[in-house]
Amino acid sequence: MRHGGQILTDQLAIQGVRRVFSVPGESFLAALDGLHDSGIANVVCRQEGGAAMMAEATAKLTGLPGVAFVTRGPGATNASAGIHIARQDSTPMILFVGQIERGHRDREAFQEVDYRAFFSPLAKWAAEIDQTERIPEYVSRAFHVATSGRPGPVVLALPEDMLSARAEVPDIPAPAPRPPAVCSEQIDALLAPLCKARRPLVVAGGSVWSVEAARDLGRFAASFDLPVAVTFRRHDRIDNRHSHYAGMLGVGMNPKLAQRLREADCLLILGARLGDTATNGYTLIDPGAPGKTILHVHPDPDEQGRVWRPDVTVTAPAVDVIRALARRDPPAHPDWAGWSRSARADQEAWMRPLESPGAVKLEEVIATLSELLPEDAIVTNGAGNYAAWLHRYLHARGFPGHLAPTSGSMGYGLPAAIAAKLECRQREVVAFAGDGCFQMTLNELSTAVEHRLGLTVIVCNNGRYGTIRMHQERSYPGRVSGTDLHNPDFAALARAYGGHGERVERTEDFPAAFARARAAGVPAVIELVLDPDALAPGQSLSEMRAARG
Repeated sequence: MRHGGQILTDQLAIQGVRRVFSVPGESFLAALDGLHDSGIANVVCRQEGGAAMMAEATAKLTGLPGVAFVTRGPGATNASAGIHIARQDSTPMILFVGQIERGHRDREAFQEVDYRAFFSPLAKWAAEIDQTERIPEYVSRAFHVATSGRPGPVVLALPEDMLSARAEVPDIPAPAPRPPAVCSEQIDALLAPLCKARRPLVVAGGSVWSVEAARDLGRFAASFDLPVAVTFRRHDRIDNRHSHYAGMLGVGMNPKLAQRLREADCLLILGARLGDTATNGYTLIDPGAPGKTILHVHPDPDEQGRVWRPDVTVTAPAVDVIRALARRDPPAHPDWAGWSRSARADQEAWMRPLESPGAVKLEEVIATLSELLPEDAIVTNGAGNYAAWLHRYLHARGFPGHLAPTSGSMGYGLPAAIAAKLECRQREVVAFAGDGCFQMTLNELSTAVEHRLGLTVIVCNNGRYGTIRMHQERSYPGRVSGTDLHNPDFAALARAYGGHGERVERTEDFPAAFARARAAGVPAVIELVLDPDALAPGQSLSEMRAARG
């Protein structure tokens, strides 16, 4: 006889879970008890949003469901930010939520929430386990749902009395291994129209990637002489220094790449959904009349044809298809050399730094980082205008070189960096954050210090919510409202947490500050004091105002 918490954690161990993220609550004490002797590390976080983001980032790194535990009511609602990220980023994840006792339902008991109703629009599946005996069944299904088709988050509510009750129940084995489901006929079906195209473009994205997939994509691109673009914040699908990397389709994309997407006569979409962000609100390609051949590889058949009517579909994980493509010899096809070389030349020109105003020039800082970071470095970021510099100028490495939310969620950079450093202790991890973005989750510095994680956070401080200010200046010129920030001394705050703090007010001081941060052996924060006039790469606030007259 085991209590529900022991049954639950035994199932997690069977599923191969090595680490969970949590903020403890009295609603799941039995699960905490089960974790005590389970061998599963419990990373205790400072806020449920941070815990959920760490679980989501772990899943991005491993391809396996990240797991988080939070308490009922406010704990669950705080964690919903991470569920939204996992949903839009197609990340496998399982959130366990403490729940009131079963006999108290529908009385608006303390912190009562109907989690099926609350999470159903956000999660792939939201359920509540009513019987202790059925815990193995629900956990098994949760792992299958989270990883099948288009991966995504699952939420399981755990009534307190169900979890503490005892039962005798057999365990259920982990999901059976899935052999690669790609046959030669499917690869032939993709290559036949691709090799008739005059202006083909490979678009790589989606979730569940691997080191091998990034290398295979590079081999395929070089062998077939094809340009490869990645979707928003999926930079590490291929090494950005690769001769056939053409850039990112998304917010702040190269206008020449946008035009190339418009002009391409064949798209080979590998794993991506190719949504509004990649197509500039569907203006670069009309879903009703694409005007090009569309070859769509995606693990979920329900995604194929949802927006774009494909000419050829392959329902399989992109990594399996890329592996097969990389092992094919190129059949006869038109000469794509000029098309591919010009795509790469456009990308290299786009990455040449444009000077921004102020004594700290973010483009030079990021160029310096691109040279200093080791081959296996991992860079993370959240959302904000600072990310436009990062996406444009960072030479992201192949997988797992970059972790960022395609959902555009602020506060992601630090939790993701913590997850990355816990998973990859020997790798260098650097998080980028804006001053507004960082303050969403900076309390997780305490988590980083507790676990002695030698990561670095670079805070881009321009004293405002930069993205919203940019839109505000365009839409309501001269009427600044709600976008200025009063910030703490970030370097001093890092030291107060027990970390290392630096404040950089001149570009030339950054390399030495970064060297000290790397050598500190504790979480380090480098605050870059940016000129508020620096609005976006190649555009200042004063220039925008002058152009308006």
